[in-house]
Amino acid sequence: MQAKTERSELTQAAIVEVALEMAALEGLESLSIGEVAKRLNLSKSGVFSRVGSREALQRAVLAEFDRRFQADIIAPALLEPRGLARLDAMVKAWTARATRPGSRGSCLYTAGAFEFDDRDGPLRDLLLDGLQRWRGALKRTLIQALDAGQLRADVDIAQLAFEINGLFTALVLEARFIRNPEAETRGWRAYRNLLAPYLI
Repeated sequence: MQAKTERSELTQAAIVEVALEMAALEGLESLSIGEVAKRLNLSKSGVFSRVGSREALQRAVLAEFDRRFQADIIAPALLEPRGLARLDAMVKAWTARATRPGSRGSCLYTAGAFEFDDRDGPLRDLLLDGLQRWRGALKRTLIQALDAGQLRADVDIAQLAFEINGLFTALVLEARFIRNPEAETRGWRAYRNLLAPYLI
């Protein structure tokens, strides 16, 4: 029984992995039970029995993307001291991740925001939640830098977080659509330029 459960968990992980690859390269709306089954050489009923509906598969993909985003961007930065060192670590990790080729560099938050911007529903809500948590992490880290005396007292934290987040959207465009080989370097320079007027 244990072996069967382990096989089932492995199969479910493989399903989510293939679906995440599809979503990263083709969008969340590209996902279908049938196409995932085909790519894994499984039956549609076998995929359905493990993940449920197409929407459940999309939710599972977003949950896995969020887990990886936290592991790649947030968790390593939390090892740094509060304030600018932590913010720098987050931005460096994000710019490096966004400029990776293929699905590993794709950002479902950014791509999904455009894919679902004019649609209401649970998937939009999940994407919005992820984006808001990311924006919240930026704001908290900026507040910590302010409290540590690393930023000028007149800094508008909400505005600066808005601009840094906007920089990430521009970076995705440069790296993934324009395929600018200088995207990572220019993204980091733009971030430093944003901070420069507020540094003490």
